[in-house]
Amino acid sequence: MDGGTEAERDERGTTERVLTVLGLLQQRRVWTGPELADRLGVTSRTVRRDIGRLRALGYPVHAGQGVGGGYQLGPGQELPPLLLDDEEAIATAVSLLVGPGGAVAGGDAAALRALTKLDQVLPTRLRHQVRALANSVETFGGGRTPVDPDVLITLARACRDEVEAGFGYPTGDGGRRRVEPYRLVASDRRWYLFAYDLDRADWRTFRVDRMTEVSTRTWRFRPRAAPDAAAYVQEGVASRVYPRRARFLVRASAETVRAQIPAQAAVVRPNADGSCEVRSGAADLDVVLMHVLLLGHDFEVLDPPELGTRCGELARRLLSAGGTGGPPGTGGG
Repeated sequence: MDGGTEAERDERGTTERVLTVLGLLQQRRVWTGPELADRLGVTSRTVRRDIGRLRALGYPVHAGQGVGGGYQLGPGQELPPLLLDDEEAIATAVSLLVGPGGAVAGGDAAALRALTKLDQVLPTRLRHQVRALANSVETFGGGRTPVDPDVLITLARACRDEVEAGFGYPTGDGGRRRVEPYRLVASDRRWYLFAYDLDRADWRTFRVDRMTEVSTRTWRFRPRAAPDAAAYVQEGVASRVYPRRARFLVRASAETVRAQIPAQAAVVRPNADGSCEVRSGAADLDVVLMHVLLLGHDFEVLDPPELGTRCGELARRLLSAGGTGGPPGTGGG
C-alpha cells in the first residue's frame, strides 16, 4: 500500500508541519522566519504560508519587524479553535493556579508548563475571571507557601524564553538581583528559582515567595553549562545553607530512607551495595545526629570527624541513663 494518493500525502505533510510550527510557537516567545525554516527544513516562503494557515484557523500569530522581531503567538479576542471553550479554560487555569501537581509525580513542572502555555493565549476578559476565582480559594493543612501566580508565570516564561530577570530579594545588601533564570523547582513546601546570579558570577537558589518587583528584560542570554537544577536546589535547602554540615553512611536503601526523611531536610544518594549516603545540615549537628539515629538503621558518620567522637560521648551518656553500663560509679552494674 502506498498510503494514499500523492495529493493526500502532501496534505498530511502540510498538516503535520503546521502543527509542528504551532508547537514551536508555544515553546518559545519569538521565532524568526529563518529559525523556523531551518528547524522544519523548508524555505522561508513555506514558513510564511504555514503561518497564514494558522491565522486562518484562528491562531493569533503576530509578526514583528527589525531587531528582536519574528513570529509570536499572542492573545486574541477568542481562544484558538479546537482547544478549550471559555468555561474549560477558566476551570483549567484555576486548577493549575490553586493546586499544581501535588498528587502526581512531576506534576508541578507539567502544571506550570501548561499554565504558561494557556496564559499566553488567554484573552484578557478571561484572565480577570481566572485571577478572581483563584483568589477566592483557600486550603487547610501545611501545604505550600503561597506565591503570586503572575510572578510564577513571569519566571516560567523567562526560563522558557532565556531572557534575563530582575527582582528584589531580602539579603544583606538589600539590592536587586540580576539573574539568568534556568528552572523553577518545587518542593512540597515552596517554589524556588534556580538561576545564574550575574553580579555574583555563580549559581544561586531563590525562594519565589520572597521576591518583589519581578521583571524581565527583552534580550536573550546564551545558556551556560548548568548543574542539575533539582539536585542543586535540594542540596542547598537541606545542607548548603547551614553553618554546619554532615554526611552519614546509612545501611538501608535510598528508597527506604527517602520515605522517612522530608526532601527539604536531607539529600539521600544511593550506593552500589544497597546502602545510601545522607547529607544534611543544621546550626547544631546533634539535631541531625538524633534524626539519623531515630531512622532505626545502622549508620556510620562519614564527616565531620568530630561528630564521630560526639557519637561516643552521647552513647556513654545514653548507657548511663539506662542503667546498663557507662563509667564506673554510675550504677551500670
